[in-house]
Amino acid sequence: MQTANSKQLRYQIQCPRLPLAVYREVAAHLRQVEGVKTGLNPIQGVSEPSQPPPFDYGRSQVGSLWIEYQDDITSASRQQVDQILAYYGDRYGTWEVLQAIGNREQRCD
Repeated sequence: MQTANSKQLRYQIQCPRLPLAVYREVAAHLRQVEGVKTGLNPIQGVSEPSQPPPFDYGRSQVGSLWIEYQDDITSASRQQVDQILAYYGDRYGTWEVLQAIGNREQRCD
């Protein structure tokens, strides 16, 4: 996933085979980048809230990860985010962009 040459300010992404602990690790690494905020979104679409889906080690327990850039983020910081995502993508599979938003008026969570 490449964001360094983009003007989008917020992304919602997922990697379906990424385990919960690794999603948390990715978020922790991204939080260390200056000008970046991030967090995890729960799995969506569970038919009955009282019945969570069965635990499966082969599937993620997280719905997606959101990344938000400050307006004045540097291209070096965006490149650092791209490198972090590429590292985990190489090990766990391709990141899928669920939503990319160019301004703060819209929210994707």
